[in-house]
Amino acid sequence: MNLAVIQMVSGADVPTNLRSARGLLEQAAAEGARLAVLPENFAAMGHADLAALGRLEAQGDGPVLPWLRRTARELGLWIVAGTLPLPPDDRPTAKPRACSLLIDAHGERVARYDKLHLFDVAVGDARGSYRESADFDPGEHLVVAQTPVGRLGLTVCYDLRFAELYAALRERGAELISAPAAFTAVTGAAHWEVLIRARAIETQCYLLAAGQGGEHPGPRETHGHSAIVDPWGVLHAAPPRGEGLCLARRDAQAQAGVRQNMPVHRHRRFSVSLAASRAKYSE
Repeated sequence: MNLAVIQMVSGADVPTNLRSARGLLEQAAAEGARLAVLPENFAAMGHADLAALGRLEAQGDGPVLPWLRRTARELGLWIVAGTLPLPPDDRPTAKPRACSLLIDAHGERVARYDKLHLFDVAVGDARGSYRESADFDPGEHLVVAQTPVGRLGLTVCYDLRFAELYAALRERGAELISAPAAFTAVTGAAHWEVLIRARAIETQCYLLAAGQGGEHPGPRETHGHSAIVDPWGVLHAAPPRGEGLCLARRDAQAQAGVRQNMPVHRHRRFSVSLAASRAKYSE
């Protein structure tokens, strides 16, 4: 079982969240996982000042990044660190981004992905609406990185609704795609499973969907149902709610067979770039 997704019910207290995450990562490592994905906002959910937390981490004075490096090293585990509120590397005092870091088993940062699509949406729940852009700036780049279990594309939560992003990651060689998330209970019940299975089937990638699942400050209720979906769309699920994890094995040979027998990537006759060029001609 070389893949793991971690489900949490994070709150505003960072040390408590890190203790919970450590216990779940230890379980994953004991089961043989080599790559584990933590959920969105794993270290702080409902924190009063995300920008201040991000500045502390960027300056080397925060608790999360040292914990992350130490945990990966001690467990010999590659970790996708859900999201953290970090400013751009070259502008440490700028507005933070919802940043997903890939840390290797030596505790070194291998890749950084800043969430492209921000959740500015009205939802029929107790909170009513969400304005992620009030706290974060959007990212600008796609990211695919090599790991011991395959080439990993990085995404976050609301990105799941933008299929063209996932098609672009497949074009860049992705074999697995991480999707740490904190889907609301309302949108999750309606769309979560359909989206994660569709993105896996379309790209013929393993989709590693690590969610939050419970009640959080805000108020906020998240959907849970974390899962690993294989390239044929088969879903391996964590517990629906609460803390837990899901384990699966990447079968590279079976994945290659899916791609060979149904070569949808080679058959594509329509792409975002083609659509843009046609739009220009029709103006």
